[in-house]
Amino acid sequence: MTPPDQAETPGPFSPGLLPTWLHVSDIQGLAQLATQATLGVTGLAESVQGNVYKAVAAPFGPLGAKFIDRLPGASGVRPLGITGLVYGGIKGVTRLAGGTANALLSRAAPLAGPRASTPQREAMLSALNGVLGDRLAETANPLAISMRLRHQGQPLLLEPQALAARLPDATGKLLVVVHGLCMNDLQWNSGTAGFKGHGEQLARELGYTPVYLHYNTGLHTSDNGEQLAGLLQQLARAWPQPVQDITLLVHSMGGLVARSACQQAAEAGYSWLAQLKALVFLGTPHHGAPLERLGSWVDGVLGGNIVTKPFAKIGQVRSAGITDLRHGNLLHADWHDAGRFERGPDARRPVPLPPGVDCYTVAATTLAPGKGPLMAVREALARKMVGDGLVSLESALGLHAEPERCLAFAPENQWIAQGMNHLELLSRPEVGRQLVRWLGQ
Repeated sequence: MTPPDQAETPGPFSPGLLPTWLHVSDIQGLAQLATQATLGVTGLAESVQGNVYKAVAAPFGPLGAKFIDRLPGASGVRPLGITGLVYGGIKGVTRLAGGTANALLSRAAPLAGPRASTPQREAMLSALNGVLGDRLAETANPLAISMRLRHQGQPLLLEPQALAARLPDATGKLLVVVHGLCMNDLQWNSGTAGFKGHGEQLARELGYTPVYLHYNTGLHTSDNGEQLAGLLQQLARAWPQPVQDITLLVHSMGGLVARSACQQAAEAGYSWLAQLKALVFLGTPHHGAPLERLGSWVDGVLGGNIVTKPFAKIGQVRSAGITDLRHGNLLHADWHDAGRFERGPDARRPVPLPPGVDCYTVAATTLAPGKGPLMAVREALARKMVGDGLVSLESALGLHAEPERCLAFAPENQWIAQGMNHLELLSRPEVGRQLVRWLGQ
């Protein structure tokens, strides 16, 4: 793949109404999503109409039951009635059109040849994978992202000679940088003008060699953690210099993936964990995020009424990665025996910070320092709810009402960024200076 910032020209298969940076495989993947969305909307409409039929027919007992489909799992709309035939016809035509488009685009993709990627395309893929990544992977959609370590937006081949050629100035201080939900590795370096990112700053000032993880944030955190643990084992073995130490710099969901990787590496006996010197969290929701808990509450409200129950499926489109953010799941056991959309208590297995590793955390609050009669209320909201706009201060600091769930960050290893939102943690120079102070000790 050529560098993502390299200019590209429209390919021969780019339809005029679509952005020229889309690849043919992207159009194929989007066509598959459009087919699934049409079928989903049709099914939703059928379910709503069927539930209305059931509600109206219920008072009439056996007489009313004759007018609805009573088979288990059925929508309630009789398939051989006029309405049922209409829904069936729409679904049939949609499947036929979707299958035809997919077949044509599958043949066209190899003919189009390799094309450069762009930041716009990378952002689109990252957002789709964050919201729908588990479904994309399950259906083998070409839009699904595969986990890779990258440098300047290009994948690294984890083989000593290949790494030495790609990273001729590699040092023994290895920095692995991990992005958050709906994001990608390029966004670490796309902040304010003149700022090249925390990874490049640490390389320049402290001699680190940064590599960047690119992954499907819609998968379960435990699945991504397992993959990352194995990938770091390969990286450490293939590194072209003797590895002095490994540092993980992680943002948001990336912190949960990193903690999961550390725990699973310990259980698997991977050797790279002994080389892990430092783990730096930026705005990580260690104990979950308020927005996902709100989404779970909405699911429950909609699902409690026979007419609105089908609409709960709209919210349930969100990925496994997102639902893991309700409490901050790290391991397979945290979600395996429970329905993703069922409301329930925090049943996670407590996972401490990895022993023998210097762990640091940056929590942000959009609340700027100040005074006033409502300041105490605003500070309380920042700690419990608002925080940096997505993650509360308490969650980012690893604090929890249950002592066994609290993360033991040393006081000097905690820093609260005032007047800063979640995404600004990636680009604000004061964050970079704090990282240099910590890691330069």
